[in-house]
Amino acid sequence: MSENLLAHLQSVLGICAIIALAWAFSEDRRQFRWRIVATALVMQVVIALVLLKFPPARALLLGLNNVVTVLASATTAGAGFVFGYVGGAAPPFAVTNPAAMTSFAFGVLPLVIVISALSALLWYWRVLPLIVGGIAFVLRRTLGLGGATALASGATVFLGMIESPLLIRPCLSKMTRTELFILFSVGLASVAGTMFVLYATVLRAVLPDALGHVLVASMMALPGAVMIARIMVPGDAATEEVPAKLEYRSSMDAVAKGTEDGLKIYLQIMALLIVMVALISLADQILAVLPHFMGAPITLERVLGWLFAPMAWLYGVPWREAGVAGSLLGTKTILNELVAYLHYAALPAGTLDARSGLIMVYALCGFANFGSVGILIAGMSALMPERRAEIVPLALRAIVSGTLASGLSASMIGLLN
Repeated sequence: MSENLLAHLQSVLGICAIIALAWAFSEDRRQFRWRIVATALVMQVVIALVLLKFPPARALLLGLNNVVTVLASATTAGAGFVFGYVGGAAPPFAVTNPAAMTSFAFGVLPLVIVISALSALLWYWRVLPLIVGGIAFVLRRTLGLGGATALASGATVFLGMIESPLLIRPCLSKMTRTELFILFSVGLASVAGTMFVLYATVLRAVLPDALGHVLVASMMALPGAVMIARIMVPGDAATEEVPAKLEYRSSMDAVAKGTEDGLKIYLQIMALLIVMVALISLADQILAVLPHFMGAPITLERVLGWLFAPMAWLYGVPWREAGVAGSLLGTKTILNELVAYLHYAALPAGTLDARSGLIMVYALCGFANFGSVGILIAGMSALMPERRAEIVPLALRAIVSGTLASGLSASMIGLLN
């Protein structure tokens, strides 16, 4: 049996194992809906094949990488004006080490603010509502979701896990536990539109069409997360009440509010990165007192690699690369996906082969980490404080469903490549 066939069988095993794990975590294992499972898997295959294999769609996705370049250039103009050479403007001195001139805080992260403002503007201009409405219509017809749940789930791909429920705020108090869990699962399995370009910027040196793949990963996570959520917390998901809409008074109002929201995300990311990198360093210093294992010091990265290697193997990564892939999965779960993507981009060339690297891009694409769960609990509790007793346990379970949904996308990509 060829190595290529074995690798694809691994991914098939991974898909089956993920569905089995979701069933094992189910609140009622008797309510296993085969039709929803089959429909969600077919939807993932269709999304992947159309967007990655159909030449016109693939050409469109490849063209999106020009968007990364344009937005990065525009952001550099703004950041350079405000921050000077640390933001990307020309330095007033001779540079002997150009790599050392890159400032992540002032040269890269400002993308989040620009994208947030642009997203709000596109929402006011009715571009994003049109796209979200189309996605919601498909989710209603295929996976049996009610209008409120379908709209918020579709909007999550662009707005994020806290902002999208604002669209259906009048409906939140009436939603079932299943519907809340679907929203939480989709939120943790995907990434917000404000982060697409940032991740693509981080990854473009190792993955030329990074933006297209991040977008496809979030789109694939939608049906996968809905399916896994309905397995783990089965029940009614058909709330149909017409939801409210986000409203801006004018284009400038949209830009102003989008900028304000982007600034909050920008500061949050910087603070989390400082703390998370510091915690990694602290953990490594503590582990350094232990004797070396297999000729090398024990580090947090190695420990996470050992713990998550079997999961990476199930997705389709060869065992010889599973340790490295597992450490990235562990970093994403314990810390966050941005740190994991930064570590992935910094890997020496050839550490992961092309197929394994692509699988990991999809496996890491999602907010399923403990920090995001905390944000989810705080945000949703503020929107409906009377249901906090339900929100907390559901959000904690959603880290499992979100992780499984991202893994399902990764396994599917492994099967199709």
